[in-house]
Amino acid sequence: MELDRFDRHILQILQTDARISNQELADRIGLSPSPCLRRVRVLEETGYITAYRALLDAKVLGLTLMALIHISMDQHTPERFNDFEAAIVKIPEVLECLLITGQSADYQLKVLVQDLEAYQELLLKRITRIKGVSGVHSSFVLRRVVDKTAIFIP
Repeated sequence: MELDRFDRHILQILQTDARISNQELADRIGLSPSPCLRRVRVLEETGYITAYRALLDAKVLGLTLMALIHISMDQHTPERFNDFEAAIVKIPEVLECLLITGQSADYQLKVLVQDLEAYQELLLKRITRIKGVSGVHSSFVLRRVVDKTAIFIP
């Protein structure tokens, strides 16, 4: 599917306000409500829009420590990576897990916990106990300089 200017505008608006009414969305992009709704449904059906979510304030929830963890694996086999990924998906404090290159690590995790004690518990009792984890390097986030969920639409 080729995106036109209306589709791009719909995607930009929905990324910042997914609760916007169809009428308001239609008004903002310059279409009537029916074609606007059809376009949104096509964007959903074709996979451009995958979900709608609420963004929560971590600090209000008492989650004040964010860490980036570089994980090195002992073996570089598909089985080892699959086992690690299956285990890491089950840990709710892990917000993001990226398989990376160009570093001495194989994975980068972004985790969010209450405090340093909770981080120690997560790291020592769960992450480092995953079979194949041979090295861990942690960095703590002091401040978020850019924090956005909207992606650039070329």
